[in-house]
Amino acid sequence: MESTHTSSEHNLRNIVILGGGTAGWITAGVIAATHRSNNSTNPSIKITLIEAPSIPIAGVGEGTWPSMRRTLKLLGVSETDFINQCNVTFKQGAKFRHWVTGRDDDEYYHPLVAPNHYNNINFAESFATQKFPFSFDKAVCTQGHICDLNLAPKNISHREYEGLLNYAYHLDANAFALFLKKHCTETLGVTHIEAEIERVEGEPDSPIKALVTNSSNRIEGDLFIDCSGFKSHLIGGHFNVEYQSCKDILFCDKAITTHLAYDNNAPLLPYTLSSATDAGWIWDIGLTNRRGVGHVYSSEFIDQKQAKSRLEQYAKRKLRDDEVRTFDIAPGHRKEFWKQNCVAVGLSAGFLEPLEASSLVLVEMAAKFIAEQLPRNTNVMGVIANRFNEVFRYRWSQIIDFLKLHYVLSERKEAFWQQHRNQETWTKSLSENLLLWRYHSPWHNDFTRTEEVFPSASYQYVLYGMQPNYSFINTAAQCQHKHYIELFAQDIELQLHQQKAQLYDQRTLLSNVRKFGFALG
Repeated sequence: MESTHTSSEHNLRNIVILGGGTAGWITAGVIAATHRSNNSTNPSIKITLIEAPSIPIAGVGEGTWPSMRRTLKLLGVSETDFINQCNVTFKQGAKFRHWVTGRDDDEYYHPLVAPNHYNNINFAESFATQKFPFSFDKAVCTQGHICDLNLAPKNISHREYEGLLNYAYHLDANAFALFLKKHCTETLGVTHIEAEIERVEGEPDSPIKALVTNSSNRIEGDLFIDCSGFKSHLIGGHFNVEYQSCKDILFCDKAITTHLAYDNNAPLLPYTLSSATDAGWIWDIGLTNRRGVGHVYSSEFIDQKQAKSRLEQYAKRKLRDDEVRTFDIAPGHRKEFWKQNCVAVGLSAGFLEPLEASSLVLVEMAAKFIAEQLPRNTNVMGVIANRFNEVFRYRWSQIIDFLKLHYVLSERKEAFWQQHRNQETWTKSLSENLLLWRYHSPWHNDFTRTEEVFPSASYQYVLYGMQPNYSFINTAAQCQHKHYIELFAQDIELQLHQQKAQLYDQRTLLSNVRKFGFALG
């Protein structure tokens, strides 16, 4: 077979990222760190990030997933510095209040640890056959119990990025973007240009050649990454890639947000608190210096004045107009994410709603894919683009289904919730899964991709957190179910006793981090 060698003139050398914020700087950092640690792969990569100084950061994505620990470690970031400079607190999952009935006792957790023995035992099969005095998450792991006690997932003796329990972070998005900018430019060699883009060189049916700034600076590139936020200058503005709305599935299209001060000595909650309202839900995320609170709602069912009133009821005080910000949400995503030599990452690719903090984890996944499968030669750009589009179409569809699941299982009587239960608003894949899970609880075979955004354990936590006896499981193996129930109860009791002896509250831990820092990993 005759070997064909491509000319080095087609090697990919210059990557241009349009837009900063968390999406731009995470993407720049992941690509730079990946190719710096393995410079034999592509030793001549140059990364330039262009950021318009006049465009503010959206700053609403303050929740993360545990994957952020791997990302920061890859970047070579000190966890101690990150915590101290970005007003970080630890997140061990999400607590959902009032999503099922709206009563005071209506709550459950979606923790960040898998159920005990999850690789070998599907305890949901046993749980669904019984009546329990506590929620599913409390039966299968300790993390919900730990969250109830407001304990952190680690102590000061743990090394950076290690802990007794799995964890993520709550962070100040604006401070985080500045933190990443400094690290990427000073440590990872990313070139930073502050400028407005006036013109894109290239035709919509061919690769982009260059971006021209308002100072007539022409910035050439082989690959352009669109991190320009909702404006989507390249993938939307230049290539005019279709935006696929899913507002007929996920109805929330507005958000009103505010910052709240802590009451004296109030605990720093180690979880995101998500409280349902009559036409949406309210998030409550505690940072070291403030709480970030926002009401996500559907304008089809309540107006902005009513939405603000719900937020004020939650805050237990009136909010001045200058204390709140409003956002429009167009739930959906691009039909293609990688077009020609341009790939969209972050808000330019799409946005659904803040529920379950899916936005930043998609940024991490996109950055990781680009960094690990970066075309060595522009001749294979189309092959990589097709793979990227297939993977991320799947991921977006899975997130849509997972978010919708939170709404369809509700028993609330308001029109917003009733409309979510209308099966005409469900996707075919979700309808099929909900039918399947009536008789087979979710487990490993339901989601078989190597890297799922939400694994089957997440579906179990939501499904049985909201509807404990959703599944009609064959009870013939009653002795086996009884054995598993006793086994799990003993495990939880022992683990909880051990963990309580080693952990303390977030304020105490974060105070120790400021004084001493974590040991390097």
